[in-house]
Amino acid sequence: MAAAISREIDLNGAAFALQHGVDAVLLPPEKGSQSLWAAARDLATPTSSGDTEPPSSELSTATVTSVEPGGVGERVCVDLIERLSSGEGMAIGSSSGSLCLVHGETLPSEFVPSRPFRVNAGAVHAYALMADGSTKYLSELQSGDEVAVVSQDGSQRMAVIGRLKVERRPFMAVRFQSGSTEGQIMAQQAETVRLVSSRGEPVSVTELRVGDEILVLLESSMRHIGQAVPGEVSER
Repeated sequence: MAAAISREIDLNGAAFALQHGVDAVLLPPEKGSQSLWAAARDLATPTSSGDTEPPSSELSTATVTSVEPGGVGERVCVDLIERLSSGEGMAIGSSSGSLCLVHGETLPSEFVPSRPFRVNAGAVHAYALMADGSTKYLSELQSGDEVAVVSQDGSQRMAVIGRLKVERRPFMAVRFQSGSTEGQIMAQQAETVRLVSSRGEPVSVTELRVGDEILVLLESSMRHIGQAVPGEVSER
């Protein structure tokens, strides 16, 4: 089955209709429709079809060195257009080279039901790992952006942001160390905000103690406008 497409906005609908999509698309002549053809070629690649996910990441273990009050600031919740599974979350941190695995809100608490599409990602200044391997500040994220969903085993998949919620909330500063690498994350002070322990279990930031071990994603290269480049940088 083939579908005639003349607008770029209709490509996704045809390519993924009923999850499987059509066999082919018919496009107008490429001359004068270059952007449409470019978008169609992107969809035809395995990474755009949803069959091939981002590469896996090697997660490391870090030891919590301090848990302190972090003041009050702007917190970002990232709401995705699909649900997360237990063990999944986003890689977030104050340093692009030291990202924590922040677990999705897949577990209910005593006072709040689960929000399996949500990651309470932290303060607006933090970095988030994107699906293409780059990073963005949480303040830069927009609906429609593709983020990396990271599992406790290091596997990754892509998910699209549907909404961002920015609200003023109290924070906790969680500092950690893995070998000679130090990092920190400013996480909302709430029992529903969880990192992932070295055993692969979600652990609430309100229950973290010095000496606890968490999963982190470490990278040695520095970043410029979100892209990894050779060089050294110190972020504290």
